[in-house]
Amino acid sequence: MKNALTEMTGCEFPLFAFSHCRDVVAAVTNAGGFGVLGGAGFTPESLEQELNWIDDHVGGKPYGIDILVPENIPAQAKGMSGESLAAQIDPKYIDFTVDLLRKHGIDARPEELIDPHFALGADEGVGEALLDVAFRHPIRMAVNALGIAPQFMIDRAKKHGVPVGALVGAKEHALRQVNAGVDFLVAQGTEAGGHCGEVSTLVLVPEVIRAIRPVREVPVLAAGGIMTGEQMAAAMAMGAQGVWTGSVWLTTHEAETSEIFRDKMVAARSRDTVRRTQRTGKPSRQLRSAWHDAWDGPDSPGTLPMPYMTMLSQPAFAKIDASAAAGNTQALDLVSYFVGQGVGLIDARISATQVVQNFKEEFADAFGGLVDTVEAE
Repeated sequence: MKNALTEMTGCEFPLFAFSHCRDVVAAVTNAGGFGVLGGAGFTPESLEQELNWIDDHVGGKPYGIDILVPENIPAQAKGMSGESLAAQIDPKYIDFTVDLLRKHGIDARPEELIDPHFALGADEGVGEALLDVAFRHPIRMAVNALGIAPQFMIDRAKKHGVPVGALVGAKEHALRQVNAGVDFLVAQGTEAGGHCGEVSTLVLVPEVIRAIRPVREVPVLAAGGIMTGEQMAAAMAMGAQGVWTGSVWLTTHEAETSEIFRDKMVAARSRDTVRRTQRTGKPSRQLRSAWHDAWDGPDSPGTLPMPYMTMLSQPAFAKIDASAAAGNTQALDLVSYFVGQGVGLIDARISATQVVQNFKEEFADAFGGLVDTVEAE
């Protein structure tokens, strides 16, 4: 398949796979798609290790990286260290979390529930350090989420000949990104897992394409709830040049998710996801659990903004997952992760390579069906 995005990135089939797991990234790239490593949460040292491993396992085939430099974070958080941010968190949020975990049989102490490492995006210097690492490797794409791609990212990507893209959830966001100079857009609907807006994919994709056309020709990837090749064909029929996917990889054998969460995903319905601020401080779609019910409840202190909420929730969920894996059945009710409404389409656990193959076959069948319909008329 050839279009502007396959030529821009060098991939064979424009199925872009966002994952925090290097094994998924390599498997998708080797199968003809394009793996994108989610870099948020890595240190420069650990990112170096991950990218070295990917380089050793893809044989020169293309892959990319996604980093998270939020455009909007509280003014008091900008430029501060994780340790300084941790000191700003009101103890009532920590106490509420400790009590919630203990109610589910999970041992927790206040000093264990704040991790300064997850002060994501507060210090742009971290983003630049991650890019220092990324540009030492043969990446073919750099993407930013949660706002306008920072100028240092656009400038450095262009210097290294790497296309830079951004996720958008509304047409006004798309116009700002195009005017900022990005090379492509990911139009992500509200069905998506993780951070997302309120507009559905079916509406957002053509709306973005129409809005940016008079400004500049920028290829668009469709994202949000896309789990099959038929959906990929539908997105490309609307004008997208490929699809950006995330949730579909979470139940693969290679994924970073726990066995317990994979089982939860297979059993889940599309209505079992919620779009809440209770994991990162910004609206993100996750599998609903007792965690969300508690933070929505009358005794909740309310949620913290980003990055404070992430610093609190990440160590809490690490404890939840460990406790559930150790056999604590009470902890199962709290187990959750980012996942989109497409979870209802997952009914088995297969390899990432097989997912790519399924997409190719389903896409070909759906596209062929459209062609046959047109020819029949």
